[in-house]
Amino acid sequence: MTPGMARPQRMRVGAPAVLAFGSNLGDRAATIRTALDSLRAEPGLRVEAVSRLYETPALKLDGIDEEAPAYLNAVARIDTVLDPLALLALVNRVEDALGRLRTERWGDRTIDIDIVDYDGIVSDDERVTLPHPRAHERAFVLVPWLDVDPEAVLTGYGRVAELAAQATDPVTPYSAESLDADGGDR
Repeated sequence: MTPGMARPQRMRVGAPAVLAFGSNLGDRAATIRTALDSLRAEPGLRVEAVSRLYETPALKLDGIDEEAPAYLNAVARIDTVLDPLALLALVNRVEDALGRLRTERWGDRTIDIDIVDYDGIVSDDERVTLPHPRAHERAFVLVPWLDVDPEAVLTGYGRVAELAAQATDPVTPYSAESLDADGGDR
């Protein structure tokens, strides 16, 4: 190497992934923003695009619960050098830091972050199933996903736009603003 020249750096190539966020307790929008900010601060992960916020009724095991607080939902497209299990551990740490309690399956929560898709991988690992097992039928995941990738395809199920058109859960835009990849509202 010539003196004074910097050593070439090897670039690590990341994998694209899609994360879904939901919150129905506390300041829902602030919690989702804080979760995104926490992820943005992590090495090995880059938030590339974030949908606007959508409001949806709480969905429980036996259907929509009109008595439960409504959810705010968003989707982020990310690029990461973390493998799926490391990414799961990271999102679980973020959830825990934001007060997520895991006492009731499909219960109310301050924050829920799901790995919807990880580079098109199909996996039945007991800790992380890819793609997310119910994403193909959940408008609260599919509709925001279209904000960040109108041409998205969910491996094994098809085009996200077609899946969203078939989903029956009600999804309402919460605001016209989206949470951009730089951390502020557009």
